[in-house]
Amino acid sequence: EVQLQASGGGLVQPGGSLRLSCTASGFNFSSSRMSWARRPPGKRLVWVSAIDSRGRTNYADTVEDRFTISRDNTKSMLFLQMNNLKPEDTAVYFCAIYGRDPPGQGTQVTVSS
Repeated sequence: EVQLQASGGGLVQPGGSLRLSCTASGFNFSSSRMSWARRPPGKRLVWVSAIDSRGRTNYADTVEDRFTISRDNTKSMLFLQMNNLKPEDTAVYFCAIYGRDPPGQGTQVTVSS
């Protein structure tokens, strides 16, 4: 069974930073392209970033130059470093195998003064 658990969310002021982590199990993490997605309040799930098995990355325009996705294949973990956070980044963040719906509960990120 694929299990993906995101953590590290919280309340942060505009301009602040957070680092999200995701623990993976139940599949071949090291060979899987992985992604982060988010669901803003009252809106649908939106793709944020992806990283393939070789470490090549892609980002949505809305987070380009502010967010950095990375992975540690030795620990089956995925990360999202979020800098210069804005109120519009407020959402529940999920990690997922790229192209699939996230199976976990996600972690809440709230950007507010």
